[in-house]
Amino acid sequence: MEATVSYGDIAREDSSFVQRVFAWMFLGLAITGGVAALIGSNDKLLTTITETPGIVIGVVIAQLALVLLLVFMLQRISVGAATFLFLLYSATVGVTFALIFELYTAQSVFTAFLVTAGMFGSLCFFGAVTKMDLTKLGAIAFMALIGLILATIVNFFVASSALYWITTYAGVLIFAALTAYDMQKIKQIGQQGLTGDAQGRAAIMGALALYLDFINLFLFLLRIFGQSR
Repeated sequence: MEATVSYGDIAREDSSFVQRVFAWMFLGLAITGGVAALIGSNDKLLTTITETPGIVIGVVIAQLALVLLLVFMLQRISVGAATFLFLLYSATVGVTFALIFELYTAQSVFTAFLVTAGMFGSLCFFGAVTKMDLTKLGAIAFMALIGLILATIVNFFVASSALYWITTYAGVLIFAALTAYDMQKIKQIGQQGLTGDAQGRAAIMGALALYLDFINLFLFLLRIFGQSR
């Protein structure tokens, strides 16, 4: 009887933790979408941003700084500070998305979002229920991500159409693999029975991982389904 109660407690803790991770992730996505919509609906503000390179560069630098702070300083800051940094990062991504959305039709953006949501949900489900150990897959995907970043930098200078599409489809595969891997890892963390600040920090880090998976998967799919204005 005691074993039954113990397993039940673990299952509840696992479910509660996963729900907390997704709650923060969805809030981050909502903030990103809200900021993008707000800027996109204000022509004057949008023009100011697009015609001021310093703002765009500053936003990109801020995004990198915030992610690095969360990754390397998470254990040294409070849960409240980590939450604030994550939500602030989500807002800065909204600024970037507002600029990107101006390049595509609203219908194609919506199509890419629906495909992303469907893929992301399926991959998260797979990562949560599979009995396979996805650790090796995650490691391979991470190494492939480094190669993708290098290839993207190279293509910035050579502007190869072939390399552009290779990196696009590779990006979809890489972030699909990372989504399944991150979801399995989050589920495993939930089964550890963390409490208090430890659980709060883990939830923010899990939300950040899934958030990054979602937005990057969306951006690569937008390349495929997006139609220029």
